[in-house]
Order: sequence, then C-alpha cells, then structure tokens
Amino acid sequence: MDVRFDVDYVLDMTLELLSIPSPVGYTDNAMRRVGEEFTELGFDYNLTKKGAIIAYIEGEDNSYRKMISAHIDTIGAIVKRIKPNGRLELVNVGGVNWGGVEGENILVHTLEDKAIEGTIVPVKSSVHIYGDEAREMPRNASTMEVRLDEIITSKEDTEKLGVRVGDFVSFDPRTVITESGFIKSRFIDDKLCVAQVLGYLKYLKDNNVKPKTGLYVYISNYEEIGHGVTVIPENLDEFVALDIGLVGADALGDERKVSIAAKDLKTPYDVKVRKGLMKAAEENDIKYTVDVYNRYGSDATAAIVQGFDFRCGCIGPSVESSHHYERTHIDGLIETVNLLIAYL
Repeated sequence: MDVRFDVDYVLDMTLELLSIPSPVGYTDNAMRRVGEEFTELGFDYNLTKKGAIIAYIEGEDNSYRKMISAHIDTIGAIVKRIKPNGRLELVNVGGVNWGGVEGENILVHTLEDKAIEGTIVPVKSSVHIYGDEAREMPRNASTMEVRLDEIITSKEDTEKLGVRVGDFVSFDPRTVITESGFIKSRFIDDKLCVAQVLGYLKYLKDNNVKPKTGLYVYISNYEEIGHGVTVIPENLDEFVALDIGLVGADALGDERKVSIAAKDLKTPYDVKVRKGLMKAAEENDIKYTVDVYNRYGSDATAAIVQGFDFRCGCIGPSVESSHHYERTHIDGLIETVNLLIAYL
C-alpha cells in the first residue's frame, strides 16, 4: 500500500484525542488541544462564537475554494435528575444506544471541573435479585442509571460532591489497537477523522506543498445533534465532510477501505464531487466503496439544509458498530488520508 503521510502521527493523535472527554456541548478541552496542534503545524485559525475551529490555507489556484471538516464532539449524556438514593438519571446527547453503554465506566463533569467516576447500570441489574426481569428489561434512559463510585446513600450526599442537574457525562472510550491493525474505541466517530485532518495538514507542512485550490478547514463541535457547521465562508464552492462510513447489513462499507457517500438521510451528495472523489481514488489505486446511509447525516448536509449554497461530499473510514463499541482498521485510515491528498 502506497502511504504518503505520517501514519504514526495520525494514530498518536487519534489516541490522544480519544482520551479527552468531549460529549457534545462539553468540547472546549478537546478543541483547545486541536488548536494547539494547528499552531504547532504552522496553520493559523479562528474560533467561531460556538467554539469551533476554522482555518484558511492558500492554494495553488484560489479562484475555487473547498472546505473539509471533521467533528470533535461525541455522543454522551447529561444529568437529568438526582434520585432520592443518590443515583443519577441521564438524558442522552447525540444518538446514544443505551444497551451499548450498559456497564460502561463514566465520568461526571461538574461545574467546578471535578470528574467523578461511576458506572452506567440498569436499575435492575442483578440476576440474583431480579432473575429474568434483569435480562429482559428494556434498556433506555428511564431504565438506566449512574452508580457513582463514592459513599452515597441519599440525594444530599450526591449534591455535596458538587453534582448538579445539567452536568455532562462522558463514557470511557476503551481504546485498543490490535496487532492485526484494528482500531477499537467508543468514539472513532469522529475523532479518527479529526486526526486524519491533522495528518493531512502535517503532510502539507512536511512536503512544503499547497492544496490545488483554496482550502478552509473546519473542526466542528455540535455535529452529533445537527448544528455543527453554521459559519460558511461566502465564497465557498465545495464542502467535503470527513465522517465515518458504515459497515452493516444495509451498508457496503469495508473497514479496510475509504467510504464515499452518495446519499444520506438528508440529501444526495453532489454527483460532480462524488465523481471527482472516485476518479481521484481510481487514478491513485485507493480502495473505496460508494455507500448510501439511511439514518445518517454529516456536517456538509446539515449545512446544505440550512440553505447554504455549495457542492457537497462526504468521505471517511468505514466503521463497524457505529455509536456502540466501534471498530475500524488502519488500512481504512490510510486510504482515507490518501484520498484527501489525491483529491485536494
């Protein structure tokens, strides 16, 4: 496989970003780290009022301007209620699969910047006590709760720790890279793509090259709830979002290939952009699939439906078990960044 960029750098950044909690609405720490990396690589950027990063890179020909994006926010939860016994009822932020986070270790992030450990468990978890009811009970926000790892017997005990309604809750990412090249973690969506964008920027720096066109780079922070990119440059011609592809029964994605999206829940992607991405892949021996997503939207299509005027596309590494314990492969990472380089 032809590798044109620093793969180890992308993997290192992926691991670091995955270790920084950033449920949607609580992304400042992760975004600050991304901003430090922009500066280290020599790229100036601005913060939007919502806390997103936007940068502009001069191209060889600036008469046409593209934008790429990836999002730093992840799914997570917010404390909805402190129960009389001191445990926490949650409400999700983003598309949480409650069965997929059963038994997961979590952190509650207080307004005083304390991180309090706990675990998400069903309200009836023990089969020794509840028998089949524990096995068969639906898993949803009302049947799951947080058991804090503190000496707690009452609501007042929990409040004394500084926990309040509205505090953010992050899930343990449990990141593993296997000897066979698989990357497993909670939040490959979309921190791997953020690391891939940084890998592309490092490629530009290391090789002292410019993109073919003017290029905006956007790191968003509200994608998981649908309003990630809301600041669009007036002169933008094309927007390619980096987000995960899907692997499953009704998807063609392959963890070892890059996915090029043809359509998602909101709209078809621009056929001219899709053809351009496919041509770049084929001319550079990049392995890809073309996919249609029925329950999915990207930052690009979210901006399109707001009424902004540009061509749009979407690419990314295909991921097994999205919004659960996710998995992809290093080969898919490589093919995605190679396509970025070939297309941009």
